[in-house]
Amino acid sequence: MSPLLASVEVRTIERLSPSFVRLELGGADLAHFGVDGPLYDQRIKLLIPGPAGLPELGADTWWADWCALPEATRGHVRTYTVREVRGCGPDTRLVVDVVLHPGAHGPGSSWAARASVGDRALVLCPRRGTPFGGIEFAPCDAERLLLAGDETAVPAIAAILSLLPADARGAAFLEVPLGGDVQPLLAPPDVAINWLPRAGAPLGCRLTAAVLAHLGGAAMPTVADDEVDPDLWETPSYSSSGEPLARGDRDGLYAWVAGESKVVTGLRRALVADLGLKRSQVAFMGYWREGVAMRS
Repeated sequence: MSPLLASVEVRTIERLSPSFVRLELGGADLAHFGVDGPLYDQRIKLLIPGPAGLPELGADTWWADWCALPEATRGHVRTYTVREVRGCGPDTRLVVDVVLHPGAHGPGSSWAARASVGDRALVLCPRRGTPFGGIEFAPCDAERLLLAGDETAVPAIAAILSLLPADARGAAFLEVPLGGDVQPLLAPPDVAINWLPRAGAPLGCRLTAAVLAHLGGAAMPTVADDEVDPDLWETPSYSSSGEPLARGDRDGLYAWVAGESKVVTGLRRALVADLGLKRSQVAFMGYWREGVAMRS
């Protein structure tokens, strides 16, 4: 069966903080949304219409159909995490938290910043009972957790925290642009939440320092621009660089790290090369690259 390509409209808009806006997307097609198990960091594709409006796309051929449209009028595709699911059946709504980058907005943040109730878009998302992918958080039997990310990873970390079992242990580190971006989050009592407002500091500096201090100390990594893979994606079951897949158990620590690719590259180097974590214990995801417009 095909994945779900749902027509949705903006139902509500909530400005959470200076850097975050929350959109509630609803539509009758979402009655078929669902996954087998917890959502955790479930990714979806948001297809933002261009001047020509919403296109007609096939659920199985959507990308080829999209690319065949005139580039000047087809709109944009962006990837987001499902922060929460509300309602059920035809009243199912997906909650998506979008980062509003200061200065030059990308297509996604620009659309979210000017969105009005009733605005329409398409969402490519899991259909209940159909394999879809898009969930990377897989701690298995890890005894403790480490979640770390910048503002683009806050929705995923928040969703994961809300779905953890009550006896989960570990720590979450969330770097955000401003102190006003700190949000109340649901989490098990033994998972410590550490907010790290940059307040003008270089991107990733506070996050990297805090994670390394939490793990007992390691030298701050140095990463040259030409060492960064803008498509960095390393999990126990996939490697964007073609590394062998993970083997072995995941007892002890499981680390989930996401955000800007250069920052994530440095944390990957510190955790794997310097601190000796195994591939089976880590997931490193480059959600974006500073100064580079992502394709989807």
